[in-house]
Amino acid sequence: MDALHLETVAKSVIEQTMLRLPENIRFATEACAIEIAYIKECHTSGEALESDLLGLFEGRCHSDAESEHVDDLPRVRLFLDNIWDYAEHDRTLFSDEVRLTLLHELGHYFGLNESQVEALGLA
Repeated sequence: MDALHLETVAKSVIEQTMLRLPENIRFATEACAIEIAYIKECHTSGEALESDLLGLFEGRCHSDAESEHVDDLPRVRLFLDNIWDYAEHDRTLFSDEVRLTLLHELGHYFGLNESQVEALGLA
């Protein structure tokens, strides 16, 4: 599947996933940017990221004090190339993994660590 198709599928899954969240959770996530990215582009730009990342939460958690510093703004990045490879190029598995990775990273936004996110079945 080409990048444009991956992005179209991912955007649809993200939108559906966000709409299914309880209203109070959905409202709380409005401050967190959700971005589509490609790990290969990050490596090309010199960003030091693990090559097998599916997603990444960066910035301040929901419960942290507000900050005007740009590096503190919360964001989730979903690495579509890695998710596609992880799903073994299966569209259904790709959609499922986009959803799971998004929820996993939003768990970090809400202050959960890896073991807490895993305990919720989001690993």
